[in-house]
Amino acid sequence: MAFPQYRPRRLRRTPALRNLVRETHLAPSQLVLPVFVRAGNKIRRAVEAMPGVSQTSVDEMLRDAEAAAKAGVGGVILFGVPETKDATGTSAWDDKGAVQLGVRALKREFPQLVAITDVCMCEYTDHGHCGVLRNGEVDNDATLELLSRAALSHACAGADIVAPSDMMDGRVAAIRTALDEQDFTNTAILSYAAKYASGYYGPFREAAESAPKSGDRRGYQMDPGNVEEAMREVRADIEEGADAVMVKPAGPYLDIVSRVKAETGYPVAAYQVSGEYAMICAAAERGWIEKERVMMESLLGIRRAGADFIVTYFATDAARTGLRD
Repeated sequence: MAFPQYRPRRLRRTPALRNLVRETHLAPSQLVLPVFVRAGNKIRRAVEAMPGVSQTSVDEMLRDAEAAAKAGVGGVILFGVPETKDATGTSAWDDKGAVQLGVRALKREFPQLVAITDVCMCEYTDHGHCGVLRNGEVDNDATLELLSRAALSHACAGADIVAPSDMMDGRVAAIRTALDEQDFTNTAILSYAAKYASGYYGPFREAAESAPKSGDRRGYQMDPGNVEEAMREVRADIEEGADAVMVKPAGPYLDIVSRVKAETGYPVAAYQVSGEYAMICAAAERGWIEKERVMMESLLGIRRAGADFIVTYFATDAARTGLRD
């Protein structure tokens, strides 16, 4: 025949037809909302570079969690903004710290939300690096004990998942051992296994007040040009006991997301980071793009690449668009 029998447009004519044959689906339960928690009451401090995102006290954080829960969002990941910082980040394992109080409040008020905690030292150290400094460099092995103490304090508060984001070698094994020794065998570990030294983190450092005072984090976060190294990192964390692994950032590293899922079969998270969020918001504010459409397209692309769930500042807004589990 002069004309092909296969006409793809036949199944694109209506929303019902398009939905019927859609290959990739995004559900509210596959989204995780990041929150920045600090001490005090009735505090909501807007993050200038991230429209709609704020540092909040626990009571205000619960308002955001309630909105997320009502929209069907699957979980919340908490980042702490401490009142005091020191060289070793001792506030990270304070039983009365903002994250620990926030987790207890979340599990009391919204037990249906998965409570995830970021485990890192950069928010808590006065130098802004992700571990103990020795002669200007992060001491990997000395940092493992501190990360384990922080993770254990989060588990004691009721965290469902602890998520080490520091990129120290051996941290998953150290945290798993510390949790198991204290009978927290059911607390899961979501490892930031492939975390790149990215320029997309800028707005986050304002939100978490975690910018390094000197140098940068390229000595322990991954080089953006590397793929096989990411796979080695992922496999190492799985061998050490990670229950799920994360790729960060998401959008510029969809090839990594895809390979990790295809080659490991493990639950994979992807973090749509602050810079990705801020760029979409900024372009939308200028009328250059349709915010909701681009938001949903970006999230669907991350799912299509293989992510089982997505950490995104768009979580509540995206869940409200009519997504269904």
